[in-house]
Amino acid sequence: MISVCLVDDQNLVRQGVRSLLDLAEDIRVVAECADGAQAVLEIPRIKPDVVLLDLRMPNMSGLEVLQALSARNELPPTIILTTFDDDQLVLQGLKAGARGYLLKDVSLEQLVEAVRTVAAGGSLVAPMVTQRLLAGVGRIQNQFTSLEQPDPLTERETEILRLLSGGYSNKEIANSLKVAEGTVKNHVSNILSKLGVRDRTRAVLKALELGIV
Repeated sequence: MISVCLVDDQNLVRQGVRSLLDLAEDIRVVAECADGAQAVLEIPRIKPDVVLLDLRMPNMSGLEVLQALSARNELPPTIILTTFDDDQLVLQGLKAGARGYLLKDVSLEQLVEAVRTVAAGGSLVAPMVTQRLLAGVGRIQNQFTSLEQPDPLTERETEILRLLSGGYSNKEIANSLKVAEGTVKNHVSNILSKLGVRDRTRAVLKALELGIV
């Protein structure tokens, strides 16, 4: 059973998302938070498998929640809930550690699949990146703490990076390439090192910035 925490200041949004997730047999909403300050207190205590997080909230924004929990190494896999107006904020959220984003009018199938993907260690960056977001990557590229000119990736590393950008977990990549999961983990570590980033999501964003994927 995948446990989920909903963080959104709009009660109707929380009710709508909960009603969708209640239809999935393997997902259970274990907590709801109406603001960021509550989320920062509740999430480390509850330790949900996945957090669905609104970015625009009063008092403490979703971005501040991501930053606060990341700083304490207490950030579970997190999906940003957003609207078309939040392009730059979404990019900042991804940079702060979110695994991906969903539009608030998401379908049941998309929502359930997204939660399952992130809970399994995947990400939602590339499949759902709009042209406006891609343009935003260029606008914020100087904000990345990474190497100016990363070491070139091998052909296999590039292949794995493209699969990472598709949201696949290490296990799924290993099955696809018919190699051991440990081999994939080693490649991922090399990719992160060469790109000068800390995690898979930043690796995908960096790859988008450099035109690798």
